[in-house]
Amino acid sequence: MPDAVVVGAGPNGLVAANLLADAGWSVAVLEEQPEPGGAVRHDRNVDPDFVSDLFSSFYPLAAASPVVARLGLDEHGLRWSHAPHVLAHPLSDGRCAVLSRGIDATADSLDAFHPGDGDAWKRLHATWERLGPDIVDALFTPFPPLRATARLAVKLRAAGGLRMARTLVTPVRRMGDEEFQGEGGKLLLAGNALHADLAPEAAGSGGFGWLLCMLGQTYGFPVPAGGAGALTAALVSRLAAQGGSVRCGQRVRRVLVRDGRAAGVLTTDGETVAAHRAVLADVSAPALYGELVEAEHLPSQLMADLKRFQWDFATFKVDWACDGPVPWQAEAAARAGTVHLGDGVDELTRCAAQIAMGQVPDRPFALFGQMTTADPSRSPRGTEAAWAYTHVPHVIRSDAGDEGLTGTWDTTEREVMADRVERQVERFAPGFRSRIRARRVLAPPTLQSLDRNLYGGALNGGTAALHQQLFFRPAPGTGRPETPVDGLYLASASAHPGGGVHGAPGANAARAALRRHRLPGLTRAQRVLAHRDRTGGKPGLPR
Repeated sequence: MPDAVVVGAGPNGLVAANLLADAGWSVAVLEEQPEPGGAVRHDRNVDPDFVSDLFSSFYPLAAASPVVARLGLDEHGLRWSHAPHVLAHPLSDGRCAVLSRGIDATADSLDAFHPGDGDAWKRLHATWERLGPDIVDALFTPFPPLRATARLAVKLRAAGGLRMARTLVTPVRRMGDEEFQGEGGKLLLAGNALHADLAPEAAGSGGFGWLLCMLGQTYGFPVPAGGAGALTAALVSRLAAQGGSVRCGQRVRRVLVRDGRAAGVLTTDGETVAAHRAVLADVSAPALYGELVEAEHLPSQLMADLKRFQWDFATFKVDWACDGPVPWQAEAAARAGTVHLGDGVDELTRCAAQIAMGQVPDRPFALFGQMTTADPSRSPRGTEAAWAYTHVPHVIRSDAGDEGLTGTWDTTEREVMADRVERQVERFAPGFRSRIRARRVLAPPTLQSLDRNLYGGALNGGTAALHQQLFFRPAPGTGRPETPVDGLYLASASAHPGGGVHGAPGANAARAALRRHRLPGLTRAQRVLAHRDRTGGKPGLPR
């Protein structure tokens, strides 16, 4: 009987399993899919010569995460690779805002839109240099992050206190108007806010856009060399070295609750896997409460609150194998790993408004990834492994593009939408379609079939809007990984601090389980011996 069963081998589940194994616990990870990784996987199914990331690709939060850094994944083969530019946002008139890891290069790009905007960017970056370390600490520690918040409060006061706090909760359109005279800085902020589901007019979108911009300025948007799955492989390798195991093709049907405590899980094959100490669930909150855990074991108020749970936008993705580089009209875009495609902040607002009204956008805002530009190992020299994703409504009422899309996402609808995405790329890269060797279309139901946590293609485990963050995540009064069932912990992006590949929800859940079972009289040497007894002599314990 393992000490802990972890449901789901996504990045959060694997981080949780590693931390438990470090503490001497025996751990079994059960994964429904035939391979581990969740939304961190790659394959060669678009073209055998091209590595294509299935879901996520760029990992600024992983690069910034102290949780990931402490795992030492470079010892298990993980290597990061960077494009020359972090991000570009071209316009159809040929101008282009560029985010670079060099602060002067970013500033020069914005000065080209309006003189002085480079200095405005540097002022925002100076604020980040003062506040950033404590913001990162607050993000990646269990809620409530008392120490980090106390330090941050002191620094906020020195940085202007309430005025700075106001800036961080301001809608990104307003923040851009207050900080910049030209369009370039506004594009960088607003495009990054839409990485989640935050429209330019949404409260808090300014702080979110600023955070992602500053992470990119500081850490870049790195990719794992060889494919997204290299990050997963490193986590699995590290876990195996600590005596943990991952079993794929094992879908969990139910968490077994006995006397108010999580006692293990039941798989769809009818196998019972008992857990001596804890069950950690790297699954969405709606999947855990009422599906894996029967409602009779849960407070009625929690079940009522979860009826108000809001997913982030649905996602539609296209992967391409291109015979040559993307023919961007704006030359700077050719050197960026990530390219945002929307012709100005007004077009971003228009796209978000269409989604809010249940319409499929006619000119979809697209995030475009140039993977060979970021990592030359992804495809043959002179070619480009590329992808783009855009957001669509979960429930489609009409098609703003007048092509009759209804949300059935059958073969015809998938091809129509993929063509629409390609036309959006062509607006900024005329001739792009002539360079496509092969493409793959991943509609919302396909994404969900490949990773059950991606409900309708929602990437963040629930909206990033303020009403479902902090102690509102995943429901009011929660915010911590503990659940109403003793020994059961929520370890997914539905828990604080939310989406992104940074491992914090998994780490928070593991730490909560360890606190629950800490034996104050046990010495480190005794824990080492206990760990070796369980794992057949394999070394390891917390560093």
